[in-house]
Amino acid sequence: MGTLARASGRLAATARPQRLARGLLVVLARLLALLVLLLLFVPVVLLPLTTAVSWPAWLLLALADAALLVGLFWFHWSRRAAGTVLGGALIVVLLGTAASQVWAATPPIVDGRGHRPPKSIASLEKVSLNGSEQWITLRGTDVNNPVLLNLGMGGPGGGGFATRSLFEPLESHYVVVSWDEPGTGKSYGAVPFSALTPERYIEDAHALAQLLRARFHQDKIYVYGVSWTSILGVWLVQRYPDLFYAYIGNGQMVNTTEDDRLGYQLALDYLRQRGDTAALQALERNGPPPYTGSDLVGKYLAYFDVLNDYMGSPRYAVVVPIVPFMAPEYGLVDKVNHTRGLINTFQAVYPQLQGVDFETQAARLEVPVYIFAGRNDVNAMSSLVERYFRVLQAPHKELIWLDGGHGLGDENLGQFVDIMVNKVLPQTLPAAAR
Repeated sequence: MGTLARASGRLAATARPQRLARGLLVVLARLLALLVLLLLFVPVVLLPLTTAVSWPAWLLLALADAALLVGLFWFHWSRRAAGTVLGGALIVVLLGTAASQVWAATPPIVDGRGHRPPKSIASLEKVSLNGSEQWITLRGTDVNNPVLLNLGMGGPGGGGFATRSLFEPLESHYVVVSWDEPGTGKSYGAVPFSALTPERYIEDAHALAQLLRARFHQDKIYVYGVSWTSILGVWLVQRYPDLFYAYIGNGQMVNTTEDDRLGYQLALDYLRQRGDTAALQALERNGPPPYTGSDLVGKYLAYFDVLNDYMGSPRYAVVVPIVPFMAPEYGLVDKVNHTRGLINTFQAVYPQLQGVDFETQAARLEVPVYIFAGRNDVNAMSSLVERYFRVLQAPHKELIWLDGGHGLGDENLGQFVDIMVNKVLPQTLPAAAR
């Protein structure tokens, strides 16, 4: 009898650690499942903050996620139960992603009393340009106002929707049309990357300009380009001057190869002054641009980010994913494609810009030209912009200096809007068109 009791005691002693181990594994498994579940909740939580998904649709998705969270702890734990809960959460994410794509829209334009002006337009539309489906937004308080075509935020591959808020002050004076060019955002798959060439962009922009002239019954429109799209803008008005009242450039690129070499040297000098030996050695290993090959993007970003630091701007690794994140014109897939588009389109297109030299190739333009230049811009070197402006011949030309660095921002937006409203329009829009 004593032997049996001792044996039972030994079995019980052995079983306790096993039960504790199993219990610990269950707890860890539940914690892991909870972590995965919470990660799957993130896209759904962000829907009302970053997309145009309706509140009733979002509420249904949120309630489904809440039920799954309760189910994870309410029901008896098993791998099947956990798999069911996580599978359900994945389905909710997929439904939310699909909803974000379907409900994608540009916000309505409203006046101070919350009313929509009767002649206003605020539309996100798919258009056919030279046989490919691409996307534009059209925004303005009066459809009879002159049209301003915004070619996009730069890149190549930046698209035109993520910076909508910068153009909102102009919507009372222009119909602002922003273009997601092929290879980015909602137009990510419009054209194979192997087919993205300067000629393709010029002709697609031309087709869009013709479409806008016909739609709004206007003989001419305005065109705005910044950084890479300032190159496209010059090409466009150079080839089709009769379609445009004026060209407005910002962060004007003039000679990409010379600009890159100057920027690279400035980055080296800046790092030496700061004593940042590691970053300096990394740039020196890359050597001066232009770059080629599969690692092209990384090499350019390495010194672009140093220039951004010099200008007091955030690094591209931070900016690129965040810029499209809050745009309701983009669903969740579009937001990812915007980032992919900047990388893939830059890789495909930027090497094709190495021969650009507007001092010799575009020394005369047959439209009025307004070039905005940031006083601290070292991405589009001011020395090259000033040199180009001196040789440029145009019916009218102005070089306007802005506070800040490359492109538009809080520090210079007011001055930009003032010039666009109180100088560009009065000087270039015929009285009959006002």
